[in-house]
Amino acid sequence: MEVGAVKVGFIGIGTMGKPMAINIIRAGYSLIVNDVNEQAVQELVKLGAQKAQNPCECAQQSDVIITMLPNNAIVEQVLLGENGIFAGAKPGVCLIDMSSVAPSFTQKMAKRAAEKGLGYVDAPVSGGVKGAAGGTLTIMVGGETELVNQIRPLLEVLGKKIYHVGPVSSGDAVKVVNNLLLGINMAAVAEAFTLGTKLGINPQTLYEIISVSSGNSYALTAKMPNFVFKDNFTPGFSIDLQYKDLELAVQTAKELKIPMMLMNVAQQLFEQARANGLGKEDISAVIKPLEELMGIKVRL
Repeated sequence: MEVGAVKVGFIGIGTMGKPMAINIIRAGYSLIVNDVNEQAVQELVKLGAQKAQNPCECAQQSDVIITMLPNNAIVEQVLLGENGIFAGAKPGVCLIDMSSVAPSFTQKMAKRAAEKGLGYVDAPVSGGVKGAAGGTLTIMVGGETELVNQIRPLLEVLGKKIYHVGPVSSGDAVKVVNNLLLGINMAAVAEAFTLGTKLGINPQTLYEIISVSSGNSYALTAKMPNFVFKDNFTPGFSIDLQYKDLELAVQTAKELKIPMMLMNVAQQLFEQARANGLGKEDISAVIKPLEELMGIKVRL
C-alpha cells in the first residue's frame, strides 16, 4: 500500500476520529472526509483533506474507507443508507470499521459487503484520545489475512500495537470483552474507594497501598489520581460510551444465551450515573452517585 497512491476515506471525525484522521494526513495519505459536524470537517480541510458531501461521495473517491462511529445504528445508516458507502464504493475497495459495535452486527455488514465485492475488516481500538492523538492505539483486527496485511501500513499510522485476532468480527469480540472488564473494574474501584473513605481512610493512602497490591488495575491507576482525586471529570472515555459498550456485552451474552452477572450489576451503576445527568463525563464519574449515597467525597 504505497502512501501517495492510496486515497483514504474517513467517516466519523469526532473525539477519537479527528486525531486519527490528522495522523493519516501527516503520514502523507490523500484523505477524503465526511461527518455531520461541519466544523470538524473544515478543520481537516485546512490541514489538506478533501470534503465529501455524504458517505456515498466519500466512497466513490476512496480506495480504503475507515468508519469511526458511535454505534451499530449509525454505522448501518452510513453503510446502507440512500447516500451510504455501499451505494458508492467500487468493487475491491476495503472498508475498515473502527467503531465499537456488536460482533453479530459486523458479521451481517461483512456479508453485505462481500455481496458487493468489497473487503471488510473490523478494527476497534483501545487507548483513548491520548492514544488516538499520539498514534499509539492498540488495534484489534478481524478479517481475512491477505486483506489485513494489505491495510496494515495504514493501521500502523494509527496504532502502536496491531493484533490480528481472527476472522471478521473477532476484533469486535475482543473489544467487547476488554470494555466489559473496564466497566466492571471501574465500578469496583468506585465502590471500594467510597467504602474506604467512609471508613475514615485517607484516599491517597488507599491508592498508594492498593496500587502495589493485589487490588491494582488500570481503572485504579488511570482514573483515581488523574480524575477522581483532582475532581476532574472531563472525559477521556465517557459514561455514555462505557454504558453503550456494556450494552454490547449484554446483547452478545443474550445472543449466546449465557448468564453474565457482574456485567449487569456494573451496567446498572453506569445507568444510575446517566440518570443523574453524568453521561457526558468521564467513566470515573460513576463514583459520584455512590459518594452521594454514602455522604462523602473521594478527593484529595
